Amino acid sequence: MILRSATAAELPRLQEIEVAAGAAFRPLGMDAVADDEPPALAELERYRRAGNAWIAAADDGPVLAYLIGRVVDRAFHIEQVTVDPAAARRGVGRALIARAADRARDLGLSGLTLTTFAEVPWNAPYYERLGFSRLADTALTPGLREIRAAEAESGLDRWPRVCMRREL
Repeated sequence: MILRSATAAELPRLQEIEVAAGAAFRPLGMDAVADDEPPALAELERYRRAGNAWIAAADDGPVLAYLIGRVVDRAFHIEQVTVDPAAARRGVGRALIARAADRARDLGLSGLTLTTFAEVPWNAPYYERLGFSRLADTALTPGLREIRAAEAESGLDRWPRVCMRREL
């Protein structure tokens, strides 16, 4: 497996991965999540230009997964990490999160943060296995509160969500 920065030409593939991975939410009764549009190409390009969009590719080339993020309140916030279902359970997401941790260290940041579904097995329970802890609402930074408010406004709070953090 190869980890590297995403190229502009690969951004449509990231959208394809997002759509494919979204299908897993349908059996959980989360059709709105499954039907959600992938990030727009312009949004993905902003992360790429900032140096905060990475892909995992098979040795023979196909893109298997991606991660995008940004700095929020002195931590690297993982906006999205998505693995093609055909590549699931191979450590691909874990490797991308390790790459994000390296980026955070390079920037002198204190940790990684993310928001996720509390009860979806491949969401909060998975991140807990990777060393993330759930944050109480009173522990949220201003930036994380803004992110959660935007998520609530978009309707994601129909299912329990949490903010999580991993110290570096």
